[in-house]
Amino acid sequence: MIARRIIAGGLAVPLAVSLAACSLAPQTALPPPPVPQSWPVGDAYLAQSEADLPQVPYTQVFRDQRLQQVVALALDNNRDIRIAAANLAAARAQVRAVRSAQFPAIGATAAATGTAQGTDGDWSELYSLQGGVASYEVDLFGKLSNATAAQRDRALATEAAVRTVRLGIAANVAAAWATYAADRDLLALAEATAKNASDSVRLTRARFEGGVAPRSDLSQAEQILATAQDNIAAQKTALAQDENLLRLLVGADVDPALLPGGLSEIDGSFATLPAGLSSQALLRRPDVIAAEYDLRAANADIGVARAKLFPSISLTGLVGLASTALADLFTGGAFRATAGADAGLSIFDAGGRRADVAVSEAQRDAALASYERAIQTAFREVADALAVQGTLAERLRANRANATAAATTATLAEARYTNGVASFLDSLVAQRSLYTAQRAEVSMELASILNRVTLYQVLGSDAFE
Repeated sequence: MIARRIIAGGLAVPLAVSLAACSLAPQTALPPPPVPQSWPVGDAYLAQSEADLPQVPYTQVFRDQRLQQVVALALDNNRDIRIAAANLAAARAQVRAVRSAQFPAIGATAAATGTAQGTDGDWSELYSLQGGVASYEVDLFGKLSNATAAQRDRALATEAAVRTVRLGIAANVAAAWATYAADRDLLALAEATAKNASDSVRLTRARFEGGVAPRSDLSQAEQILATAQDNIAAQKTALAQDENLLRLLVGADVDPALLPGGLSEIDGSFATLPAGLSSQALLRRPDVIAAEYDLRAANADIGVARAKLFPSISLTGLVGLASTALADLFTGGAFRATAGADAGLSIFDAGGRRADVAVSEAQRDAALASYERAIQTAFREVADALAVQGTLAERLRANRANATAAATTATLAEARYTNGVASFLDSLVAQRSLYTAQRAEVSMELASILNRVTLYQVLGSDAFE
């Protein structure tokens, strides 16, 4: 290091604080989003009018008052949100810590020393009191300001990550709540099937004992009953697991009065978000916002690395009092003032500093690619959800028609068996088909609700204001 120290008794340190800094960081230029301007269209997509994406809070999408209360509880108590909030607080504090390097560090010291000289023990005393700027680096090339900017952008990326967590919690609570409703329906379906199977076993046993039906008919009826009883136990387990998941997401026990009794209670309470929106709406997604701030932070890091190629200049300025007698410490003759400046520049570092610049530029390129990938991923997720939405109505209609036809078939097959026209096997197959069709109908109704929850999450337009 080559350093030159300049000491001038009358130098005013506050003048140095006013020196303006230039920045060597490149300007952040966001590329055009690497996705089409609109969502895909075709048979799998519903064509709707183009519109700007509005701010859509969860209360507008999840319109059931009970669900809104559960989501609000989760946003207040969920531990993942608390962890994210703590990380955000740490990121904001780190910004203040980095920014403090841009300002002078002012301190004060007081000392009293005594010295004995010679064999006769002559005693001398020295008292001093001084304060001022011990060291202040003049940010002529923007090293400190860019470091602050980089840390600020990372804190903003962390803030966006908090909103990502909140979006995920709201969506997961809604999905778990709707799944609980579907499992209630499946439990009721299994119980109804078990009741019908029990009646069938009783009648078939009577026919068997009367010599009208073979033993195989009774065994097959007992199989249906056993299957339904197994499904009842499985659905009770599923309901308990649904409650456990909701308890975890909410961070507390959930009032049973806030839970739905079945899908029929919540049908229509989940709003459908419009399709056909401009893909520019994805720029509002918190993960895309976080990627943008990471890109800005990487640009600022380049400015820090470039500034290290230039000399660093530090200033010092101290004023104080010094006297050999404590009583004279505050007299005019005890006043002392010192000011200085240091300039340092590394002449040879084997290309280390230029390598740091190359590293920061490569990291900027990676951040740029990550930003573009975040937009592309968001586009794919929304497009997939819209593709599902575009065909759900037809699939739900088909499942309902299938369940209706299966119920008719089961009724007719049972009548034919009772009248001796058809075998019990025909009735057995019809009952199994009906049960399967009814479960499929419940699953499709749940899928329709979960698709709306997914669209809410992947569009990411809830600002939680």
